[in-house]
Amino acid sequence: MTTCPGSPALSVAGTAERARTTATRLPAALCLPGRQPARPLAHATTATGSVLVLVPSDGEVAAALAGQADVSALLVVSDRAPVPLRDPVRATLWLSGWLTPVAPADRTAAALDFAEVRPEGALLDVGGAAALLRLDLAEVVLREGGACTEVSPAGFAAARPDPLAAVEERVLRHLERDHPDVLAALRGRVAVGPGETVRPLGVDRFGYRFRIERPGGHRDVRVRFPRPLTCPGQLHAATSRLLCALRAAGDEAEEAIRTC
Repeated sequence: MTTCPGSPALSVAGTAERARTTATRLPAALCLPGRQPARPLAHATTATGSVLVLVPSDGEVAAALAGQADVSALLVVSDRAPVPLRDPVRATLWLSGWLTPVAPADRTAAALDFAEVRPEGALLDVGGAAALLRLDLAEVVLREGGACTEVSPAGFAAARPDPLAAVEERVLRHLERDHPDVLAALRGRVAVGPGETVRPLGVDRFGYRFRIERPGGHRDVRVRFPRPLTCPGQLHAATSRLLCALRAAGDEAEEAIRTC
């Protein structure tokens, strides 16, 4: 594993897990040599770690593959915070390798694997208006907070995304819209200086993350759960226990707060 210059990655999860979590996000661009970046119809990393991409059958990507066994390609996926922030991009994932059309005999199985992690209406058009492609990975690079870290393709395939990734956006938007008191209690233990504001940044199996924005920059902090979660169904109870601890024990609650 190599790391390029920049700030250390701000998370407690392993890099491969964070890469797989970023891969679940929607914003993506597909880049081929000599062509303008294209936005795919959809993309998915299956449960077994295969990267699949849906593109229009009459688009430039499909045209580039006409008569070719494969072409080199780069899929760029952006992880944006679920709520408005001055700097909303939390991570960027670069998946590079060789793009290959899924063989007709394998389309049904591949489409089912795709739908298992990301149901998309365009999957119904595979073989017609949509082409299903596989990206065989050669390199995986994750950028967070100015730091770039390489993940082996095998490590990326073996990892699993954070179990709260699918519900994170809904949870944070719900809290901000309907339960500002809960967010206020959670961020009440975050030390804030003059001119700084605290915004929700994310929630994962380890706890809530907050972005402290200040003129000319920002910093991120985490309010930890007592123990990591294993499924979204544990989130409500874990949040309730965390709030009780924060409200009941001022000094002891400080132990729950860690810089990401």
